[in-house]
Amino acid sequence: MNQKSTILLVEDEENLHETLKLNLEMEGYEVTSAFDGIAAMKSFRAEYFDLIILDIMLPEMDGISVMESIRVSNVEVPVLMLSARNSSSDKILGLKKGADDYMTKPFNLEELLLRVDKLIIKNKKLQDVSYIGDSYTFGGHTIDFKAQGARLANGQNIELSKKETMLLKLLLEHKNEVVTREKILQTVWGYNVYPTTRTIDNFILNFRKYFEADSRNPRFFHSVRGVGYKYAEG
Repeated sequence: MNQKSTILLVEDEENLHETLKLNLEMEGYEVTSAFDGIAAMKSFRAEYFDLIILDIMLPEMDGISVMESIRVSNVEVPVLMLSARNSSSDKILGLKKGADDYMTKPFNLEELLLRVDKLIIKNKKLQDVSYIGDSYTFGGHTIDFKAQGARLANGQNIELSKKETMLLKLLLEHKNEVVTREKILQTVWGYNVYPTTRTIDNFILNFRKYFEADSRNPRFFHSVRGVGYKYAEG
């Protein structure tokens, strides 16, 4: 994996939860825990996840209801549903409500990890116009996403903040396409934080200062008034 993918793990059986969390973290994922449906929805609304692992039998709010609520606001995030129920009708219901995959307990841990990896990679490829790796070069500049830094065309090395790195990667992956403010909010800031347009503008101004030969006549980084922001190439 290139950047740490984030997973929301929703499972109320503590022993199973801890086992899954430990193994997912050993695979390099960043895991957020929720032990009931209400906590799951709170976490889901607070930040962006690359995958949700969701048990059906949950206290407070069952997994099917959580699944329905997730799909109302986000049709993109992949969901792997877990269930102790082995009937085909339960599996069909879960898939109909929007789950991307379904595993019945008890399951093989290695198989679950493989499915997790495949779901995340598939989703990233579907969402990204250009699926880029740990580094990206343009205009003589090289961005290192892991190190959160860049080597500029003039040989200078600069550090980038986490949000600068995330926004830069998002724009580069969608080269020559306008990325909406809503997409930026979802990916970089999370659902519960709403920066003003001026805040995002300031990030774009920083990118122009770093990477443009003439920041007043940008070649790469553009604001599209009322819509969003764009990285242009060519």
